Amino acid sequence: MDKENPKIVPQEIEQVDTLEKKEHEIILYNDDVNTFDHVIECLVTICEHTYLQAEQCAYIVHYSGKCSVKTGSLEELIPKCTALLEEGLSAEVV
Repeated sequence: MDKENPKIVPQEIEQVDTLEKKEHEIILYNDDVNTFDHVIECLVTICEHTYLQAEQCAYIVHYSGKCSVKTGSLEELIPKCTALLEEGLSAEVV
């Protein structure tokens, strides 16, 4: 065996075809303007929450200051976030 030029055996590389979709989320922030009912209605209508899920998110936003209310692709979330903003809520996609 040549010590200066070791024999290199190419290893078979297994390719894994996975598509990594980066999940984004809509963060809803607390404000002093909107009522619980309005926030719940928006989450049910726009984010397709159940009433209970929307109510829980509204309480989390109220007591914690913010809550992730929807995850998904940017293409899905941007129109939903825009609709929340149009309803007077404070939200952003991250």
